[in-house]
Amino acid sequence: MFIVIDSGSSATRIYLLSFSGNDIIDKIVIDEGVNSTLTHGSNHVLRQAMAQGVKTLLARNEKKQQDIHFIIASGMITSNLGLHEVPHRVAPAGIEDLAQHTLSFAANELLALDIPVKLIPGIRNQTTPSWENLSGIDLMRGEETQAIGLLLGRQPKLPCIMIELGSTTKLIAIDQQGKITGSITSLSGQVYAAILKHTFLSSSITVTPEEEMEEKIDPKIIDAACHSVQVSGLLRTLLMTRFLQFSFPTTAPQRKLFLESAFAGDDITTFINAQHQGFDFHGDIFLIGNAQRCEIYHHVIQKQLKINNALQIISDEEQIDLLVITGASAIANTLRTLHR
Repeated sequence: MFIVIDSGSSATRIYLLSFSGNDIIDKIVIDEGVNSTLTHGSNHVLRQAMAQGVKTLLARNEKKQQDIHFIIASGMITSNLGLHEVPHRVAPAGIEDLAQHTLSFAANELLALDIPVKLIPGIRNQTTPSWENLSGIDLMRGEETQAIGLLLGRQPKLPCIMIELGSTTKLIAIDQQGKITGSITSLSGQVYAAILKHTFLSSSITVTPEEEMEEKIDPKIIDAACHSVQVSGLLRTLLMTRFLQFSFPTTAPQRKLFLESAFAGDDITTFINAQHQGFDFHGDIFLIGNAQRCEIYHHVIQKQLKINNALQIISDEEQIDLLVITGASAIANTLRTLHR
């Protein structure tokens, strides 16, 4: 058996798996991510939480630490805010490159566990940073593992595009040879979350459980939000959510859809920029994340970018988990082959 850790900004997912397949034996989510390092001034709390999470996972499955061959981890755990900073690989990079540069640590060296730990590197764009050339700069940590899982688990038509709709919106390009050629990212997910938590706009989009069950995608509202972003910019369009409540007969679900669609409309600029940088949109396109958010982006991409090729949505939590697990397992197996 082995363990896969996928660590983000605010949470960490820990999976227990068997070598005989990619089926998840068990999973635990801990409410600590690399933001903990910023809050506490060190990664001590994060280290403790991860080690305790692994112990809890093993205990409830009646397993000992000695039963686990290794832990393989990706995501922000490999950043300067995580457990140990692993240098990014430069795109293009594939599964062998990631495996060759995965860092291995002995038991008790990185975590207070009698289990070796392996950290998968992220990938950065191949560009020469300068004040005149900022648009080409981009990084990923964790999404590279998902992309490998997508390649192996879904066998898409190549080249393909993967769009991860999480705390960021991250577009990842994969070439004809199955190598990750680069990414382009916006902060839309985190900004949306900050608006809900820290601004008065949240009062205009508070949806009851009954209303949430009846939420529907209305293309007219999505198009109106995108048009407003084009004409008035993102910030005024966000404020328009509040104005709609008192100037126009709208419901909270409609205003919520308008607000979410505004971010999709703004992200279209990012996607157009990706096209200008040579990202190839002619193969399969995968949207990964919350179901409604994926539907919004599906509509906006087709209408704004005039794309008619296959767009596939992966919103089921288990299927998203499987991407990470498949990718991490494949990198681990490649690493074992390289070291034979």
